[in-house]
Amino acid sequence: METGLLNKVALVTGASGAIGRAAARHLAAEGASVAVSWHTNRVAAMEVVDAIAQAGGDACAVRLDHGDLATARGVVEQVTTRLGPISVLIANAVQWPAFGADEIGGLTTSLAVNTVGPLALTDAALPAMRAAGWGRIVAVSTDIVEQPMAGPLAYATAKGALETAARVLAVREARHGILTNVVRPGFTLTDKALSAPFLGPKAVAAESEKTPTGRICTPDDVASAITYLASAANSHVNGQILSLAGGRELVR
Repeated sequence: METGLLNKVALVTGASGAIGRAAARHLAAEGASVAVSWHTNRVAAMEVVDAIAQAGGDACAVRLDHGDLATARGVVEQVTTRLGPISVLIANAVQWPAFGADEIGGLTTSLAVNTVGPLALTDAALPAMRAAGWGRIVAVSTDIVEQPMAGPLAYATAKGALETAARVLAVREARHGILTNVVRPGFTLTDKALSAPFLGPKAVAAESEKTPTGRICTPDDVASAITYLASAANSHVNGQILSLAGGRELVR
């Protein structure tokens, strides 16, 4: 499959986490120069940069605070100066839900970080994509938008808003050669997910048994889907929400 990512510049937000890290490595393996963003864990982000460099790729790390909208344009400028104009944006950074907290009170914060922040970054990256007549935007959501669970009200609401915004962008920007899509992972084997109060080995086993594929989503599963949607191999998939739950949503 020809991905057409050689010498393209990709920005992967939240790349200090498992899904972002996997996406950055997959894109770099296809020849893209990759900028990875971090908020609080610079060490983890630099490990991703070092791994890409050791494999012969080009990468850099930039700090991004989605809670501070003024930083969005600065991040895009930094990446453009270091690697070139951004043509691929993977909106993966997330603020996890505060389980057991006042989620109504936290709704404003969750919307700011999980919806408004990614959209501000997208707005800053769009001019270069429009000028090039080519771009790919992939937002990372969650299956609890469609299959709600008790607890993360603010988080699910913010991700649902992000999905809607992505579909609007898909309609608006396609005429500029920019395709926008969403990946919606189910329960994914990441350290953060496994450390949530209601998860653990028993939950993993139970969910695996209920999933038609017989296993739970991995970061590499998500990264593979992201890479396809972010590439030239995808020439016509636009405005779609791709479930990565192994068919689990079909048997609930």
